[in-house]
Amino acid sequence: MADQLDLEALDTADKAALERLIIALADTKRLLGIRYSDWLIGAPSIETGIAASSMCQDEWGHARLLYAMLKQLDKDPGPFERERPASEYASTTALDEEAPDWAAVVALMVLVDGAATAVLTSFAEGSFDQANSRVPKMLAEEEFHTSLGAAWYRRLADADGEARTLLTDATSRILPSLLTWVGTDDEANGRLVALGVIEDAEARLDRFRDGIRDLTALVGIDVDAVEPAGEWDSTRGRTSGHPAEEAVERARGDRNRALFVE
Repeated sequence: MADQLDLEALDTADKAALERLIIALADTKRLLGIRYSDWLIGAPSIETGIAASSMCQDEWGHARLLYAMLKQLDKDPGPFERERPASEYASTTALDEEAPDWAAVVALMVLVDGAATAVLTSFAEGSFDQANSRVPKMLAEEEFHTSLGAAWYRRLADADGEARTLLTDATSRILPSLLTWVGTDDEANGRLVALGVIEDAEARLDRFRDGIRDLTALVGIDVDAVEPAGEWDSTRGRTSGHPAEEAVERARGDRNRALFVE
Protein backbone atom coordinates (compact mmCIF):
# COMPACT_ATOMS: atom_id res chain seq x y z
CA MET A 1 0.00 0.00 0.00
CA ALA A 2 1.26 3.50 -0.86
CA ASP A 3 2.19 6.11 1.73
CA GLN A 4 -0.81 8.00 3.08
CA LEU A 5 -2.04 10.86 0.92
CA ASP A 6 -1.79 14.30 2.54
CA LEU A 7 -4.99 16.00 1.41
CA GLU A 8 -3.87 19.37 2.77
CA ALA A 9 -0.88 19.32 0.44
CA LEU A 10 -2.91 18.76 -2.73
CA ASP A 11 -3.19 21.58 -5.21
CA THR A 12 -6.42 22.46 -7.02
CA ALA A 13 -5.70 20.22 -10.02
CA ASP A 14 -4.85 17.24 -7.80
CA LYS A 15 -8.11 17.64 -5.88
CA ALA A 16 -10.06 17.95 -9.12
CA ALA A 17 -8.50 14.72 -10.41
CA LEU A 18 -9.41 12.85 -7.23
CA GLU A 19 -12.93 14.29 -7.31
CA ARG A 20 -13.31 13.15 -10.92
CA LEU A 21 -12.29 9.59 -10.04
CA ILE A 22 -14.67 9.38 -7.08
CA ILE A 23 -17.61 10.74 -9.07
CA ALA A 24 -16.96 8.48 -12.06
CA LEU A 25 -16.96 5.43 -9.79
CA ALA A 26 -19.99 6.57 -7.79
CA ASP A 27 -22.02 7.46 -10.88
CA THR A 28 -21.15 4.13 -12.47
CA LYS A 29 -22.27 2.27 -9.36
CA ARG A 30 -25.50 4.22 -9.16
CA LEU A 31 -26.41 3.75 -12.82
CA LEU A 32 -25.46 0.07 -12.68
CA GLY A 33 -27.93 -0.26 -9.81
CA ILE A 34 -30.58 1.37 -12.01
CA ARG A 35 -29.89 -1.11 -14.82
CA TYR A 36 -30.13 -4.06 -12.43
CA SER A 37 -33.38 -2.68 -11.01
CA ASP A 38 -34.91 -2.71 -14.50
CA TRP A 39 -34.83 -6.51 -14.28
CA LEU A 40 -36.28 -7.16 -10.83
CA ILE A 41 -39.37 -8.25 -12.77
CA GLY A 42 -38.64 -9.90 -16.08
CA ALA A 43 -35.51 -11.81 -15.08
CA PRO A 44 -35.45 -15.45 -16.22
CA SER A 45 -36.56 -16.73 -12.82
CA ILE A 46 -37.85 -15.49 -9.47
CA GLU A 47 -34.50 -16.37 -7.90
CA THR A 48 -32.62 -14.37 -10.51
CA GLY A 49 -34.90 -11.38 -9.94
CA ILE A 50 -34.13 -11.58 -6.22
CA ALA A 51 -30.43 -11.69 -7.05
CA ALA A 52 -30.83 -8.60 -9.25
CA SER A 53 -32.55 -6.84 -6.35
CA SER A 54 -29.66 -7.71 -4.05
CA MET A 55 -27.10 -6.46 -6.55
CA CYS A 56 -29.06 -3.26 -7.07
CA GLN A 57 -29.01 -2.57 -3.33
CA ASP A 58 -25.28 -3.30 -3.18
CA GLU A 59 -24.51 -0.89 -6.02
CA TRP A 60 -26.57 1.91 -4.52
CA GLY A 61 -24.93 1.40 -1.15
CA HIS A 62 -21.50 1.49 -2.76
CA ALA A 63 -22.41 4.67 -4.64
CA ARG A 64 -23.44 6.43 -1.43
CA LEU A 65 -20.18 5.46 0.25
CA LEU A 66 -18.23 6.78 -2.71
CA TYR A 67 -20.13 10.07 -2.90
CA ALA A 68 -19.52 10.51 0.84
CA MET A 69 -15.76 10.48 0.16
CA LEU A 70 -16.19 13.92 -1.41
CA LYS A 71 -16.47 15.32 2.11
CA GLN A 72 -12.72 14.72 2.44
CA LEU A 73 -12.30 17.25 -0.39
CA ASP A 74 -14.62 19.75 1.33
CA LYS A 75 -17.44 18.97 -1.09
CA ASP A 76 -21.06 18.40 -0.09
CA PRO A 77 -22.14 15.05 -1.62
CA GLY A 78 -25.80 16.07 -1.70
CA PRO A 79 -25.77 18.14 -4.90
CA PHE A 80 -23.73 15.47 -6.69
CA GLU A 81 -26.32 12.84 -5.81
CA ARG A 82 -29.50 14.87 -6.35
CA GLU A 83 -29.02 17.94 -8.48
CA ARG A 84 -26.82 17.25 -11.52
CA PRO A 85 -28.34 16.96 -15.00
CA ALA A 86 -27.71 13.90 -17.13
CA SER A 87 -25.10 15.79 -19.15
CA GLU A 88 -22.84 15.96 -16.08
CA TYR A 89 -22.97 12.27 -15.15
CA ALA A 90 -19.66 10.43 -15.38
CA SER A 91 -20.95 6.84 -15.43
CA THR A 92 -19.43 4.63 -18.06
CA THR A 93 -21.00 4.76 -21.52
CA ALA A 94 -22.17 1.14 -21.33
CA LEU A 95 -24.88 2.26 -18.88
CA ASP A 96 -26.28 5.13 -20.91
CA GLU A 97 -29.22 3.09 -22.19
CA GLU A 98 -31.39 0.38 -20.67
CA ALA A 99 -30.22 -3.18 -21.29
CA PRO A 100 -32.50 -4.49 -24.08
CA ASP A 101 -32.44 -8.15 -23.02
CA TRP A 102 -31.20 -10.50 -20.32
CA ALA A 103 -28.02 -11.30 -22.26
CA ALA A 104 -27.13 -7.61 -22.15
CA VAL A 105 -27.69 -7.58 -18.38
CA VAL A 106 -25.32 -10.54 -18.05
CA ALA A 107 -22.74 -8.64 -20.09
CA LEU A 108 -23.12 -5.70 -17.70
CA MET A 109 -22.58 -8.01 -14.72
CA VAL A 110 -19.35 -9.35 -16.15
CA LEU A 111 -17.95 -6.35 -18.00
CA VAL A 112 -19.15 -3.19 -16.24
CA ASP A 113 -18.98 -4.70 -12.77
CA GLY A 114 -15.60 -6.15 -13.77
CA ALA A 115 -14.30 -2.79 -14.96
CA ALA A 116 -15.47 -1.00 -11.81
CA THR A 117 -13.93 -3.72 -9.65
CA ALA A 118 -10.58 -3.41 -11.43
CA VAL A 119 -10.46 0.33 -10.80
CA LEU A 120 -11.75 0.01 -7.23
CA THR A 121 -9.15 -2.63 -6.42
CA SER A 122 -6.44 -0.26 -7.58
CA PHE A 123 -8.05 2.57 -5.59
CA ALA A 124 -8.23 0.44 -2.43
CA GLU A 125 -4.52 -0.31 -2.62
CA GLY A 126 -3.53 3.32 -3.11
CA SER A 127 -2.76 6.26 -0.84
CA PHE A 128 -6.26 7.64 -0.17
CA ASP A 129 -7.30 6.53 3.31
CA GLN A 130 -11.05 6.59 2.60
CA ALA A 131 -10.55 4.12 -0.22
CA ASN A 132 -8.33 1.94 1.99
CA SER A 133 -11.02 1.70 4.67
CA ARG A 134 -14.24 1.61 2.64
CA VAL A 135 -13.56 -0.08 -0.67
CA PRO A 136 -12.48 -3.55 0.58
CA LYS A 137 -16.00 -4.19 1.93
CA MET A 138 -17.44 -3.21 -1.46
CA LEU A 139 -15.08 -5.62 -3.18
CA ALA A 140 -16.09 -8.42 -0.81
CA GLU A 141 -19.75 -7.82 -1.69
CA GLU A 142 -18.85 -7.80 -5.39
CA GLU A 143 -17.74 -11.42 -5.18
CA PHE A 144 -21.39 -12.51 -5.40
CA HIS A 145 -21.91 -10.34 -8.49
CA THR A 146 -18.80 -11.83 -10.08
CA SER A 147 -19.85 -15.43 -9.47
CA LEU A 148 -23.43 -14.89 -10.62
CA GLY A 149 -22.36 -13.01 -13.73
CA ALA A 150 -19.79 -15.63 -14.67
CA ALA A 151 -22.29 -18.46 -14.20
CA TRP A 152 -24.87 -16.79 -16.43
CA TYR A 153 -22.27 -15.80 -19.00
CA ARG A 154 -21.12 -19.42 -19.34
CA ARG A 155 -24.72 -20.61 -19.51
CA LEU A 156 -25.62 -18.25 -22.36
CA ALA A 157 -22.32 -18.80 -24.16
CA ASP A 158 -22.99 -22.53 -24.16
CA ALA A 159 -26.51 -22.08 -25.53
CA ASP A 160 -27.30 -22.42 -29.20
CA GLY A 161 -28.90 -19.75 -31.31
CA GLU A 162 -30.22 -16.38 -30.16
CA ALA A 163 -28.99 -16.36 -26.56
CA ARG A 164 -25.35 -16.77 -27.55
CA THR A 165 -25.71 -14.25 -30.39
CA LEU A 166 -27.23 -11.63 -28.07
CA LEU A 167 -24.45 -12.16 -25.52
CA THR A 168 -21.76 -11.87 -28.19
CA ASP A 169 -23.32 -8.70 -29.57
CA ALA A 170 -23.64 -7.10 -26.12
CA THR A 171 -20.04 -7.94 -25.28
CA SER A 172 -18.77 -6.54 -28.57
CA ARG A 173 -20.85 -3.40 -28.15
CA ILE A 174 -19.83 -2.36 -24.64
CA LEU A 175 -16.27 -3.66 -24.26
CA PRO A 176 -14.38 -1.01 -26.31
CA SER A 177 -15.70 1.96 -24.32
CA LEU A 178 -15.03 0.13 -21.04
CA LEU A 179 -11.40 -0.37 -22.05
CA THR A 180 -11.21 3.38 -22.61
CA TRP A 181 -12.86 4.07 -19.24
CA VAL A 182 -10.46 1.81 -17.36
CA GLY A 183 -7.29 2.65 -19.23
CA THR A 184 -7.25 6.26 -20.42
CA ASP A 185 -4.01 7.95 -19.38
CA ASP A 186 -4.75 11.68 -19.43
CA GLU A 187 -3.39 14.49 -17.25
CA ALA A 188 -5.78 13.87 -14.36
CA ASN A 189 -4.97 10.16 -14.36
CA GLY A 190 -1.26 10.96 -14.39
CA ARG A 191 -1.68 13.13 -11.31
CA LEU A 192 -3.43 10.35 -9.42
CA VAL A 193 -0.77 7.83 -10.41
CA ALA A 194 1.98 10.21 -9.27
CA LEU A 195 0.18 10.67 -5.94
CA GLY A 196 -0.11 6.91 -5.46
CA VAL A 197 -3.93 7.08 -5.45
CA ILE A 198 -4.24 4.46 -8.20
CA GLU A 199 -1.88 2.33 -10.23
CA ASP A 200 -1.04 3.23 -13.81
CA ALA A 201 -3.48 2.76 -16.66
CA GLU A 202 -1.81 -0.32 -18.12
CA ALA A 203 -1.87 -2.10 -14.76
CA ARG A 204 -5.59 -1.36 -14.40
CA LEU A 205 -6.25 -2.66 -17.90
CA ASP A 206 -4.33 -5.82 -17.09
CA ARG A 207 -6.53 -6.34 -14.01
CA PHE A 208 -9.67 -5.87 -16.06
CA ARG A 209 -8.59 -8.07 -18.95
CA ASP A 210 -7.38 -10.83 -16.61
CA GLY A 211 -10.79 -10.88 -14.91
CA ILE A 212 -12.82 -11.32 -18.10
CA ARG A 213 -10.46 -12.98 -20.62
CA ASP A 214 -11.62 -16.57 -20.12
CA LEU A 215 -15.29 -15.59 -20.26
CA THR A 216 -15.18 -13.44 -23.40
CA ALA A 217 -13.22 -16.22 -25.11
CA LEU A 218 -16.33 -18.40 -24.75
CA VAL A 219 -18.06 -16.20 -27.34
CA GLY A 220 -15.00 -15.91 -29.55
CA ILE A 221 -13.84 -12.48 -28.34
CA ASP A 222 -10.14 -12.06 -27.54
CA VAL A 223 -10.10 -9.22 -25.04
CA ASP A 224 -6.43 -8.56 -25.77
CA ALA A 225 -7.27 -7.86 -29.41
CA VAL A 226 -10.13 -5.42 -28.72
CA GLU A 227 -9.15 -1.78 -29.20
CA PRO A 228 -10.41 0.91 -26.79
CA ALA A 229 -12.89 3.26 -28.45
CA GLY A 230 -14.88 6.41 -27.77
CA GLU A 231 -14.11 10.11 -27.68
CA TRP A 232 -12.72 10.94 -24.23
CA ASP A 233 -14.26 13.68 -22.10
CA SER A 234 -11.46 14.68 -19.73
CA THR A 235 -13.76 16.86 -17.62
CA ARG A 236 -16.00 13.97 -16.56
CA GLY A 237 -13.57 11.09 -17.02
CA ARG A 238 -15.67 9.06 -19.44
CA THR A 239 -16.32 8.82 -23.16
CA SER A 240 -18.68 11.35 -24.71
CA GLY A 241 -22.44 11.25 -24.34
CA HIS A 242 -24.50 10.82 -21.19
CA PRO A 243 -27.11 8.56 -19.62
CA ALA A 244 -30.73 8.71 -20.66
CA GLU A 245 -32.60 11.45 -18.78
CA GLU A 246 -35.18 9.00 -17.43
CA ALA A 247 -32.46 6.94 -15.73
CA VAL A 248 -30.88 10.04 -14.18
CA GLU A 249 -34.26 11.20 -12.87
CA ARG A 250 -34.50 7.88 -11.07
CA ALA A 251 -30.91 8.11 -9.86
CA ARG A 252 -31.55 11.57 -8.43
CA GLY A 253 -34.73 10.35 -6.75
CA ASP A 254 -36.81 13.11 -8.32
CA ARG A 255 -40.15 11.47 -7.59
CA ASN A 256 -39.31 11.02 -3.93
CA ARG A 257 -37.59 14.36 -3.36
CA ALA A 258 -40.12 15.54 -0.79
CA LEU A 259 -39.50 12.39 1.23
CA PHE A 260 -35.69 12.63 1.55
CA VAL A 261 -34.54 11.96 5.11
CA GLU A 262 -30.90 12.14 6.16
